[in-house]
Amino acid sequence: VMAEAQTAGRGRRGKSWISPPGLNVYLSVAKHFDAGFARLSGLSLAIGVMVLHALEDMGIRTAGLKWPNDILAADAKLAGVLVELSGEFQGPCTAVIGIGLNMRVPDALREEAAQPVTDVATLSGGDPPDRNLMVAALIARLVSGLERFDREGFAAFVDDYAGFDLLAGQPLRVIGAQGEFHGVGAGVDGRGALLVRVGNDLKRVDSADVSVRRT
Repeated sequence: VMAEAQTAGRGRRGKSWISPPGLNVYLSVAKHFDAGFARLSGLSLAIGVMVLHALEDMGIRTAGLKWPNDILAADAKLAGVLVELSGEFQGPCTAVIGIGLNMRVPDALREEAAQPVTDVATLSGGDPPDRNLMVAALIARLVSGLERFDREGFAAFVDDYAGFDLLAGQPLRVIGAQGEFHGVGAGVDGRGALLVRVGNDLKRVDSADVSVRRT
């Protein structure tokens, strides 16, 4: 399902997603999985990889991934992924995958955003690909990528994720319900958990409800 605009666009942790009409990509894809929720660990990270490959197909090679589901270029938000699950924990379930991709963001809307934002037009030197072609590339990557995820899980995407990881080797501040700590990004594990090195220890961060910031 594609939309020309959203009246209540939202991202992770209930944040709003500015969705002006006719400018950007607002895409939702439903995928059925016979396995339960437990087998879908790392799905949002794998989708981020699929989006990055679709952007590469369109000539955009300057973006990367910030765990768990932000797509950034030059430290500004280019796209976001939101996955909502319904069904059984150990049985059939459905993932509705929402992708918002900035194709053209006017200066007035950039001022409304709560964080730095960028768009495909900027990364393309002012000449972005046709929006329909961009969506076609996204859908093609999602179809093949979700089939692979269904067969192999996130482990099949770990290496590609590492190539796009913007947090690896970076000093990080992790803030969550259990407090906060500082460390250095050390990639992700086979389940999609963020790895943070704190002294001689390696901490795993599983919850997408935490905030991770580079310091």
